[in-house]
Amino acid sequence: MDSAAEQYVRLVLEMGRHDADYVDAYYGPSEWRANAESIARSLEEIDHDAADVLHLLHDTPPPASDGELVRLRHRYLTRQLDALRARVAMLEGRRLTFDEESDALYDAVAPPSDIPSYDAVIAELDARLPGTGSVLERYDAYRRQFVIPRERLDATFRAAIEGGRARTLDHVELPAEERFVVEYVTNKSWSGYNWYQGEYRSVIQVNTDLPIYVDRAIDLACHEGYPGHHVYNVLLERHLVRARGWVEFSVYPLFSPQSLIAEGTANFGIDVAFPREERLDFERRAVFPAAGLESSRAEEYQGTLALVDRLSYAGNEAARRYLDGEIDAETAAGWLERYALYSPARARQRVRFIEQYRSYVITYNVGKDMVRRYIEAQGGTSSNGARRWQVFEELLSSPRLPSGLS
Repeated sequence: MDSAAEQYVRLVLEMGRHDADYVDAYYGPSEWRANAESIARSLEEIDHDAADVLHLLHDTPPPASDGELVRLRHRYLTRQLDALRARVAMLEGRRLTFDEESDALYDAVAPPSDIPSYDAVIAELDARLPGTGSVLERYDAYRRQFVIPRERLDATFRAAIEGGRARTLDHVELPAEERFVVEYVTNKSWSGYNWYQGEYRSVIQVNTDLPIYVDRAIDLACHEGYPGHHVYNVLLERHLVRARGWVEFSVYPLFSPQSLIAEGTANFGIDVAFPREERLDFERRAVFPAAGLESSRAEEYQGTLALVDRLSYAGNEAARRYLDGEIDAETAAGWLERYALYSPARARQRVRFIEQYRSYVITYNVGKDMVRRYIEAQGGTSSNGARRWQVFEELLSSPRLPSGLS
């Protein structure tokens, strides 16, 4: 399998020449990247070699005596290569429906939208939100009261990072040299991004194009940092790349099943680190004061956001209809405003994200729910925090696929 793993890494790097977003992280041998950039192989050649590696993997399954992790590794390489070939086909012009694409790339399909349930949530918000105007207008006005002032953004974000880090270190042993730096950027289609560098280090970027609300401090700190993407990559490097020599984990192809695990664990990791009552307490004590906001309103704000969170799948439907050609970009933005309660500016930003990353949108909410169900099925329920952290860390350190979570 080691030979197949090396060929896989080289193929992913070669794909990066054709798709600027494809290689999200790489910290393997520098000569492999240089070689991929110099030989300029065609998509057809990449696909041919990927098919050859898949045949090799199919012909040499690991024996049962090799243990679960090795069998998971074999399935991982096979499914990641399947996704690579699907991405090649897309770049060559093959048209897939939204659901076909997400299944091919991310090993999962989002459930159809339940529009009546969205309408019911919006009706609850209509009764809850003060003022006049549409529900979106009132929600937007309400949230503006909870914007982190620009001059307090870094202090607020760092308070949230320290909280997430402390909780993570209570349960997960991390290398002493792990760390990341935080940068504030503009002109991006996303709100935050973790660029893993290897050597247990990351660069985390926070997009300041739009106002950042106080709840996003914990969300971004945990999702991008502790115990999310940063910890996920650190554990993969430590346990699989360094301890086992599995080079395939030194590269991260964005459009692959690995992303659903990465995004799903990063989103569920927020709840692992900050169960509801603990989050409320920490926001009152640390986050709201750092942002210069009134702590007494934290519970009220959290209750409103919990309602809005029930609309999270509405964005999948906007993407599905837009990418399937049923609606145009303007209508997709309108859908996000109506059913996901995105402000007009945020809806336009989200449409740009959909245009750039396509069915990737399902990795966040579908991924979170798949990870949550898997961890709870292993005993990691909200009433058993220690077990929840244990299963969560095991998942972060393994080559398990989305289809292996059921």
